[in-house]
Amino acid sequence: MNKTYTPEMINNLCKNTMMEHLGIEFIELSAGKVIARMPVDQRTIQPAKRLHGGASMALAESVGSVGSYLLVDNTKFQVLGVEISGSHVGTTRENSVLAIATIVHQGKSSHVWEIRIQDEIGTLVSVCRLTNRILPIKQ
Repeated sequence: MNKTYTPEMINNLCKNTMMEHLGIEFIELSAGKVIARMPVDQRTIQPAKRLHGGASMALAESVGSVGSYLLVDNTKFQVLGVEISGSHVGTTRENSVLAIATIVHQGKSSHVWEIRIQDEIGTLVSVCRLTNRILPIKQ
């Protein structure tokens, strides 16, 4: 990581964003790995009271994007998600889910992340892949 960030710093950065609205809380940060928790509640469920697949995708993009943000010099580069896919292999009504993002490819202009979302008892809910474009900030 180019700079030392704490989960508290990233959570503060996410104030007044979709991440805060969905209750996403970053709990572990390291170079190439990010873990976040999201509640399974009225903000993130579908009418059958199960975790909504769209909420899972928002969680996946959030953790993968933060992962790339941690790996670049944010004064010179910006991170933009350009492609995401997910397979929802399970469902949950548990109180929360964990997203564990690990980097698969770290290039100069692109990063690819695998994000595994699991419920509180460790049952796999979704497997996602995110591609981020790393672009220079125009001065």
